[in-house]
Parts: sequence; structure tokens; C-alpha cells
Amino acid sequence: MTEQSVTYTVHEGVATITLTRPEAMNSLDVATKVALLAAVEAAAGDTGVRCVVLTGSGRAFCVGQDLKEHVEILESGSSDELFRTVPEHYNPIVRAVVGMDKPVVAAVNGVAAGAGASLAFAGDFRVVADTAGFNLAFTGIALSCDTGISWTLPRIVGRAKALELLYFPRTIPAAEAFELGLATSVVPAADLEREATDLAQRLAAGPTLAYGAVRRSVEHSAGHDLDSSLEFEAQMMARTGATQDHRRAVASFVAKEKPVFEGR
Repeated sequence: MTEQSVTYTVHEGVATITLTRPEAMNSLDVATKVALLAAVEAAAGDTGVRCVVLTGSGRAFCVGQDLKEHVEILESGSSDELFRTVPEHYNPIVRAVVGMDKPVVAAVNGVAAGAGASLAFAGDFRVVADTAGFNLAFTGIALSCDTGISWTLPRIVGRAKALELLYFPRTIPAAEAFELGLATSVVPAADLEREATDLAQRLAAGPTLAYGAVRRSVEHSAGHDLDSSLEFEAQMMARTGATQDHRRAVASFVAKEKPVFEGR
């Protein structure tokens, strides 16, 4: 699938979703948000996809909302249209990223700002080029935060640090991002594609349904008490215990062989 501002490819179980508006720093106009949602939903629903990579083209990962389009709508007086984009576009995108039953890798090739940073934080892993950085730019233009960052960021850095970064936006370089936990790993920019691909292929070769169950269990526990979390863990254990991958892994363990997972 290819759209003007988003490309979607699948190779050996890895779906790569690339924002392709380099001339606009991969900012998100309405057309791009629609295409991005379609790509994320396609990856989530494709049983042949076992890992998803989100990345950008050119100098930026994604700088968030396209402010040129934003200003045009603001000056037209269509405030309803302006802020419908959060429930109609941003929320469904982040729900699809966080909710899919397969791992997601953000390959952060350049600056990730505003909703672009939020999108990266929604993934499980953030492989970040040493020339890249994050900027939580929302309050810099007198707006609140969106695309799930109020949910993801405190879980990464804690409430106090999350508020500091959101109140006082600045560009956080890759090395500091790693120290804060915003980056899972930092690699030379020239090695980013290879490093992200290696990680994605490793994940795609793993027990996909188990990864999805772990993902859902961690997310569930973030908003529930211990008893509810234990009950959910039991449900996920029963679900994964019925998979072919589990049976194959147990048989391989007994035979002292390395299991080959098929994501089923």
C-alpha cells in the first residue's frame, strides 16, 4: 500500500510504515493522518505481520501537527473542524498502535516533536539515531498534549519528569533521551535502518501471540489493581497456553532443540 504521504511495505513478517513528507518534516496534515491510520490498521489486522516498524523519511521522524494547515483552519474560523482531529485522527491512530497484538518498533531517524514524539512513545521500542531528539512541543504553542502522551510518558519517566518535559518543551538530544528511558537504544544515524531491522526481524521470529499477551497484560496492569491484573494474567496465560507456538516450544525444550515460532 502506498499513499502520497505514507508508505506501507511488508517483508518477512515485518510491516514498515514510513512517513514520506520530508519537505514538511513529516508533519501530519489531515491526508497524512488518514493514510497513517489506514496503514496502522492494516498492519494490526494482517496475520502475516508479526512486527511493525514506524519511521520517517528525510531529516525528521515526525514533527507533529502540520501547523500550516492548522493556521489555515484556525483563520477560517472553523474551530470545530480544527479540534475534531484529535478524536477523529490522533486517538484512533494511537489506539491502533498501542492495542495491536504484536510488537511495535519506532525507528526515530530525526526529530520527533509533539504528536510525533507521542507516536514514538506508543511503541514498545524506540531505536533512536544519535543525531535525533525529542521535543514535547505542545505548550510551546499554548496547547494541551495529545496522541496518548499523557498516558505513555509518565509510565516511561514518572509523573514529575513528564510534567517538567511537557511544561518546558525543549529538544532532548538522543543521549539524554536514552538516560531518561525515552530511547530504548541510541545508534549511529548511518546504522539506524540496520539496527531497527535486526530488532524487528528478531521480534517477527518470536512468539507473536505471547508478545501480544504480554503487551496487553502490562497495559492492563497500568490502570487496574493487583487482583484484576492477576485475573487478566490468568486469561492471557490460558490464551497463550493453547497456541501452537507454546506446544512447539515445550516439545523443543524437551528435545533440547531451538523452537521455531510461527505466530500461531
